[in-house]
Amino acid sequence: MDIRPILSTLRRHKTAAALIVLEIALSCTIVCNALFLIATRMERIERPTGMDTAGLVRINLSNIGKVEDGDALTKRDVAALRAIPGVEDATALNHLPFDGSSWNSSIGTKANQAQPTLNTGTYFGDERLVETLGLRILAGRDFLPEEYIDWGRLESENNIAIPAAIITRSAAERLFPGEDPLGRELHDFWGAKPVRVVGVIEDFIRPNDNGGPTDAYFSTLLPVRPVFGRYAIRTTPERRDEVLKAAVAALTRNHPDRIILDEGSFEEVERDYYRQDTAMAWLLLTVCAVLLLITALGIVGLASFWVQQRTKQIGVRRALGATRSQVLRYFQTENFLLVTVGIVVGMLGAFGLNQLLMAHYALPRLPLWYLPVGALSLWLLGQIAVFGPARRAASVPPAVATRSV
Repeated sequence: MDIRPILSTLRRHKTAAALIVLEIALSCTIVCNALFLIATRMERIERPTGMDTAGLVRINLSNIGKVEDGDALTKRDVAALRAIPGVEDATALNHLPFDGSSWNSSIGTKANQAQPTLNTGTYFGDERLVETLGLRILAGRDFLPEEYIDWGRLESENNIAIPAAIITRSAAERLFPGEDPLGRELHDFWGAKPVRVVGVIEDFIRPNDNGGPTDAYFSTLLPVRPVFGRYAIRTTPERRDEVLKAAVAALTRNHPDRIILDEGSFEEVERDYYRQDTAMAWLLLTVCAVLLLITALGIVGLASFWVQQRTKQIGVRRALGATRSQVLRYFQTENFLLVTVGIVVGMLGAFGLNQLLMAHYALPRLPLWYLPVGALSLWLLGQIAVFGPARRAASVPPAVATRSV
């Protein structure tokens, strides 16, 4: 099709054509970046934790007043929890991922390093920590019974040696790239004595986002029995409510002067932690949908206006032998040219907006494949939006030309 008549028509309607181009460019700029932000949010939400979360519940409590022997009370609590019907395993620990608490340590592979090798999320737990959380050991072993230390002893004795550590696969690759981490030493775990690596587990997410997304799986387990009133219980998914109610009752009987701070399934913890990400993803998705709808309505409105304004010209073309399909293609080609110019401008805008977001919000670079996907989407949207007005134009009978003369 000869596009010169189309370009000539667009030059006579510069303002309307420019508005549509700007609208499409704005849509392309915002939609490409918004979809990228949605994808990054969803990728974050769908990160595996490294745990077997089915049936996992947790209880966080606080004792009223001072407890004389916290180590002994915690052991009685764990024994009471494991005795509940339906409980497969239970453990005391310093925190679960995303539960509002965060223990972190800067560690290195050499003593007295000026700069530590990495910052790691640190988990304490008793002898059933690995089993209760469903962590998977890839190399080495779990802690031995004689390697466990009570928290009270760790607090009271100076320079006590923590005999062993288990690290995640990601931490092992960062600390000892290309080497076997088993038997190697880690330094600066709150004391002068090094800690020996005895096992490597599958990546286990750290308690929060300290260090950013690249450090999400830098976690370490230490054989320290905590006394912080945090418990994880494994049961079957269908018995979670029953077991949780029985566990709260058992802990209250064990020591009546207590306040239950939090209780529920780990799925609830995870859902609450990602609530803002989920809300942001839906908000951006709504913005994209509204923006695309406004763009489509703008194209429909402009095309309908032009069809109304050009009714006589269309009738003349039909009288001179133009077929319906040729008239339809005319308006579709006109729309394609406008959308293409808008997309080119929008791609430049999308790149510029992404650079701004990278500079101020530490977001990653927009992958280039988002641009052609956005272009194809807008081309398709433009063709769908213009189809109705173009069909009405193609339906103009040739007799309109004679009636208008």
